[in-house]
Amino acid sequence: MLSRLSRSIRGEVAIVTGAASGMGRATAHLFADEGARVAAIDVNEGPLQEVVQEMTDAGYEARGWMLDLSDGEAIARVIGEVADHFGAIDILVNNAGISLFSPIDGEHYVDAWNKSIAVLLTAHALTVRAALPWLRKSAHPRIVNIASTEALGATKFGSPYTAAKAGVAGLTRSLAVELGDDAITVNCICPGPIRTGMTSGIPEDQKEVFARRRTALKRYAEPEEVAHATLSLVLPASQYITGVTLPVDGGLTIRNA
Repeated sequence: MLSRLSRSIRGEVAIVTGAASGMGRATAHLFADEGARVAAIDVNEGPLQEVVQEMTDAGYEARGWMLDLSDGEAIARVIGEVADHFGAIDILVNNAGISLFSPIDGEHYVDAWNKSIAVLLTAHALTVRAALPWLRKSAHPRIVNIASTEALGATKFGSPYTAAKAGVAGLTRSLAVELGDDAITVNCICPGPIRTGMTSGIPEDQKEVFARRRTALKRYAEPEEVAHATLSLVLPASQYITGVTLPVDGGLTIRNA
């Protein structure tokens, strides 16, 4: 064998928030396929039970925790329960998200703003904070924050979402610098047009027009394609990649015309 660095996460404990659907579900499944012990976290009990059952039926080690990520005290409690159950935390993927749009002078703007910041940004910081004592003990500690191409651009009426996602990118850079002394890598993925629950209401013909007009690859992606990018950042071998914001967007952010 000529190489020294491992590309296996077998046996490592991975937390995935928003694991009951979309990119989170795909990430939980992929990590399980790769041999990780998966802590699946979501606010929706039924779908969460389904995804955990799928992993355990396949012979993998997985357990689910219900969690409302707008509840800071509950975050600390659940992360502690995960560590107690598995005896470690090696990988944290902050994936859970919501999508609330409102004009700034809209009736529900303040509610949309507060909820977006709480779930999409504050929860990321609090989850890292809660997991940090165990990450510091890990041989290969990894954090991946899922943002959006909205962190790199903007959509009309989307300021609560855009501000929160831009905050995630900034939080990632700051924590990468802060936690570098502990050899904890912190990276950010910015998915573009992906086939998830958030985009399920967009008619197929509109998806096709948008993808052909805006992306280099001229299509929407499947959630597993984002999951594989996440996997690449949590590998033990990816020990010198930190503070990166990686668009997984089919070329959306590089296309001018």
